[in-house]
Amino acid sequence: MKIFSLLFVVLICLTACNKAPKLNPQEGFISVKGGKVWYKIVGTGSEIPLVMLHGGPGVPSYYLKPLAELGKNRPVIFIDQLGCGKSDRITDTSLMTVENFVLQLEQIKTALGLSAFYIYGQSWGTMLATDFYLTHPKGIKGIIFSSPALSIKRWLSDADTLIATLPDSIQLAIRENERNKTYTNPSYVAAVDFYYKHFLARKLPWSADLDSAMAQTGHNVYEFMGGPSEFTMPGPLRLYDRTNRLSEIKVPVLFITGEFDEARPSTVNYYKSLVANSQMVIIPGAGHLTMQDNPIADINAINAFLNALENR
Repeated sequence: MKIFSLLFVVLICLTACNKAPKLNPQEGFISVKGGKVWYKIVGTGSEIPLVMLHGGPGVPSYYLKPLAELGKNRPVIFIDQLGCGKSDRITDTSLMTVENFVLQLEQIKTALGLSAFYIYGQSWGTMLATDFYLTHPKGIKGIIFSSPALSIKRWLSDADTLIATLPDSIQLAIRENERNKTYTNPSYVAAVDFYYKHFLARKLPWSADLDSAMAQTGHNVYEFMGGPSEFTMPGPLRLYDRTNRLSEIKVPVLFITGEFDEARPSTVNYYKSLVANSQMVIIPGAGHLTMQDNPIADINAINAFLNALENR
């Protein structure tokens, strides 16, 4: 009997030791290649955790704050990727690669003991989510692609289409300054701002959270990997295109786009056609930051998707 009792205790111990740690609300830093990454877990629900990947690259997670509401059902993990927000800043351009951000995410996953989780990616975050799934699919139960940028060639084509709808003076300021590479010219800065308030975030005035995200953007990361604006990308991301690999995604996928999104609904619908187990929602009245322009519709769409997967 004593031997049986001892074996039983050992079995219980092994089971407990192998169990993934409970994700309680907390805030802290995780060491990754190149520095320390800030994270925050909100929510006390018992359902599968949701990892949030912000856009940019280099635009921190402040603007995603409305989505903390999803924490009623599950832990929601916010991260400021290396180089922006509350995380360590970087100057080494060898760290400013898709591959290194994928490595960071794997290191974060390991540190938090995530064995089963969903991924929410927004804009650049959809690139990171895609490449992470293609290289580290284990444990991922579903993906939310919010305002996806899965082909920069299509992204820039969409931007040209949107720019063509703007007043002639705005179009002229954009084209002349791009031709001359005078990206700090006041006329270009004003034209970019005009574009952003039509297609990035339409709800005015911009929220304090969005202002904080803009103020704490890692501009060197954004400009090195992409370029000076949402529609000018001479950096290495200009070559990014995963449309030929989207068919490899085997988990359920939700595509989200805004009615006036930089990721135009027609393009997002094309991405959807390439993923077998996927659905798409258009958020009314919203630009690229759907969680800022129409948070209720955005949250409802995400909850409906996740609840259906969990059969609630």
